[in-house]
Amino acid sequence: MNLIKLIGYLFGLACALFVVVAIGVGIYLNNVAKDLPDYEVLAQYTPPVTTRIYAGNGELMAEYAHERRLFLPIDAVPMRVRGAFLSAEDKNFYSHPGVDVVGLGRAIITNVRNMGTGRRPVGASTITQQVAKNFLLSSDQTIERKVKEAILSFRIERAYSKDTILELYLNEVYFGLNAYGIADAALTYFDKPVSDLTISESAYLAAVLKGPANYDPYRHPEAATERRNWVISRMAENGYITAEEAEVARAEPLGVVSTHRSRPIAGDEYFAEAVRRELKDDYGEEMLYEGGLSVRTSLDPKMQLYAQKALRDGLIKYDEAAGFRGPIDEISMSGDWGPALSKIQPLWDVQNWKVAVVLGVSADGAEIGIRPQIDAGGNVDSARNTGFIPADNMKWAYRFLEKGKPNAKSPEGVLKPGDVVYVEETDEGDTYRLRQVPKVQGGLVAMDPQTGRVLAMVGGFAFSQSQFNRATQAYRQPGSSFKPFVYAAALDNGYTPASVVMDAPIEIQSGGELWKPQNYAGGFSGPQTLRTGIEKSKNLMTVRLANDLGMDVVADYADRFGIYDHMDPVLAMALGSGETSVMRMVSAYAVIANGGKQVNPTLIDRIQDRYGETIFKHEERICENCNAPEWTGQAEPILIDDRQQVLDPMTAYQITSMMEGVVQRGTAASAVNLDRPVAGKTGTTNDEKDAWFVGFTPNLVAGLYVGFDQPATLGHHGTGGGLAAPIFNEFMTDALKQLPKENFIEPEGMTNVLVNRSTGMRASGSGAGVIVEAFKPGTGPAEALDIIDMDGYVPPAQILRDSSQANKAISTGSSGLY
Repeated sequence: MNLIKLIGYLFGLACALFVVVAIGVGIYLNNVAKDLPDYEVLAQYTPPVTTRIYAGNGELMAEYAHERRLFLPIDAVPMRVRGAFLSAEDKNFYSHPGVDVVGLGRAIITNVRNMGTGRRPVGASTITQQVAKNFLLSSDQTIERKVKEAILSFRIERAYSKDTILELYLNEVYFGLNAYGIADAALTYFDKPVSDLTISESAYLAAVLKGPANYDPYRHPEAATERRNWVISRMAENGYITAEEAEVARAEPLGVVSTHRSRPIAGDEYFAEAVRRELKDDYGEEMLYEGGLSVRTSLDPKMQLYAQKALRDGLIKYDEAAGFRGPIDEISMSGDWGPALSKIQPLWDVQNWKVAVVLGVSADGAEIGIRPQIDAGGNVDSARNTGFIPADNMKWAYRFLEKGKPNAKSPEGVLKPGDVVYVEETDEGDTYRLRQVPKVQGGLVAMDPQTGRVLAMVGGFAFSQSQFNRATQAYRQPGSSFKPFVYAAALDNGYTPASVVMDAPIEIQSGGELWKPQNYAGGFSGPQTLRTGIEKSKNLMTVRLANDLGMDVVADYADRFGIYDHMDPVLAMALGSGETSVMRMVSAYAVIANGGKQVNPTLIDRIQDRYGETIFKHEERICENCNAPEWTGQAEPILIDDRQQVLDPMTAYQITSMMEGVVQRGTAASAVNLDRPVAGKTGTTNDEKDAWFVGFTPNLVAGLYVGFDQPATLGHHGTGGGLAAPIFNEFMTDALKQLPKENFIEPEGMTNVLVNRSTGMRASGSGAGVIVEAFKPGTGPAEALDIIDMDGYVPPAQILRDSSQANKAISTGSSGLY
């Protein structure tokens, strides 16, 4: 009886204790639940997603993200891939209510058994619990956090479907190598979409989640393979694959690609960075790095390579002609030279250039050691590759740039063992060419003149050397490449290509100072037509024309073409003494090339948000009837071009014809030689500090400048015609191969008349002194010699009677622009 009472007493005590504990647990859970975050925010989950930049042909150029992630709907994830993650992380995912009680009990028993062994405790978190932790909680290893995690898991399971929870999980988790989400992980590790993953690859991605650092395929390949094979075995046990498939998958190598990110388009670095800056300015940093924008640019990859090569060739040619500046570094040759050489970083974006150390020098050339490769773990390759620079491949370096150093007569006077230099591979085995990074720089832009789409852009010799984009960020004097806009303003205001202006000395009083401009080569030629003035780039004629026209008019045209924002209307500006960029100059020339329509230059064709909605497109023209479901006899679609007419189409044709003369007979005649009509203009600034050329065909306009970042003279031969025009010619020769041959189209209503090239008067017959000139309605060649006059001229009769005597009367002033 006493035993029964004791049992009853103990049972009652146990019940009371249970009730107390239950009440205490209830109070604790209630207090914990009060502070839980709102799980309903998962319904509005918009993860940070990678912004991707594409070239005009659809090739991937660049990706920008704080966390590299591409969102992938669960329906796009194959079952075998889901099976890999469920087998590795939560095999009972589709049956438990958020917490796997059986798995939790198993984990507790295992951890009790492992106490004192030093083994890491086994976890039992379900995928739902991991979603709760990753999205709503911290990663603190506390009991309270685990309790919150469990409560939230039950609530999440009641609110969302299993597929939605799995979708959240697969798109959020971190896979290592800066890859977030399964879509980006598949690209990072295997360079393929999730839909193409094999069993082995799916298993590895599921395996690496356990510890991305511990199962890194490069540093810990054995551990990574062992963990992957464990996942494959679990997939077979759970019925996602057959035993035979598992056996085959376990025998496969990891198969992780060595270059685990998409390769950028060669030479696109300046272009991609310009796009990145524009996106950041227009949409903000958060949208750029987390918004998942899809950006289609206007870049033509082939044309970009042609532009990069042409500019680099020109810069190297000029730089090597100036002489050798010596090695880039020196290292000790005692012992193994590989580790010391590996510390010197190469120019990663200059194809075929390598860093090398001189091992020995003779009269025949230099023996070199090539910088060894460095693996993903930072280890220097033990292999040592060597090569040879023949004497003929370094003769340009016999001349030293620094003053006081004698000219060398052989390689022995140029290099010595231990010198570190750049070399370029040749097509002759292990033979190399000595190179040096040019000090001179430049920028080049190529554009579609009809749309303003920038097809190629190079901002300097190498992006790895300098990220400053000289095509858009450098503001330089354009020199005489500005003159076509002075002449266009004149042609729009009553002048004709056959109008005659005096090429003679002039003195201008400005601000208390006397300005005496000169022609580039000195001297003068007397009365000349506007055509001759632009073909020969006559400064004196341009100043007189601008003065007669009025600089307010010239400034208005410069602003209208977008060359300057607010041009100062002083006469020196007529010779291109203001500062502008290559992009602005090319855009302005595009207006002339397309018949006078306003051009809004763009690097971006279209931008879509993460949902595929277009939020920007460059093409603003409207196409009527373009979306008709079928043809029912209606008129053909019409593309309505309502862009502003900046320049009279007839004027555009006249100035184009005059600039064709620059290429055929003028300052670019010996440098530009293409297989189709081309117009353009050279430009050289005072003291030859900048050399320009901007030109165009009917379907492509390109322009560039060459100069030092800290302006300094390029030397007497550093002119637009001698330095910039050959670069233009090299680029256009390659770029135009992919474009059809077209002629400049003369607007209807113009009259073609034979005129005398010197007097601008009507002529007959043919010969070097006769040219066909296009005139607008109501205009034509003068009936008598009519010279545009102005105070301060040397009398024409005196010029024609004795030009040499007049030359002596000129006071020497600035060298002028050309």
